[in-house]
Amino acid sequence: QVQPVESGGGAVQAGDSLTLSCLASWRSFDMYPMAWFRQAPGKERDFVAAISYNGARTTYKDSVKGRFTISRDNSKNTMYLQMNSLKPEDTAVYYCGAAIASMGWHIDQYDYWGQGTPVTVSS
Repeated sequence: QVQPVESGGGAVQAGDSLTLSCLASWRSFDMYPMAWFRQAPGKERDFVAAISYNGARTTYKDSVKGRFTISRDNSKNTMYLQMNSLKPEDTAVYYCGAAIASMGWHIDQYDYWGQGTPVTVSS
C-alpha cells in the first residue's frame, strides 16, 4: 500500500524554521515524483513544491521561493521540506503526495496522500 507519512510540524514564531519529512513505506519510492501541498483553515489544498523522482528538478509556489527547499533522499525513502523565514500565512496542514506519472502543480496529478502534519506560525 502506498501511504506516505508526514512528520515535523509544530508551532513556531514568525521568522523561525522547520523541516518537514515525508516517509514512504513502499518500495520503488525512487520512481515517484513527490510534492508538498498545504491546506489552511477554510481553504482548499494548495500546491507548495514538487520534486522529480530523482531530485533533479524542483518547482515552487511563488510565495515560498527563496524560503522553502524541497529535497529527497531515495536511500532513506524520505522527502523533506526545509522551511525558513516562516510567516503567519504559512500556517496550514502540510500534506505530501506521490504521483504515478509526472510532477506538477495540480492536486489531481497526485495519487497517494499522507494524513498531514500541522504547522502554526504566530506573529
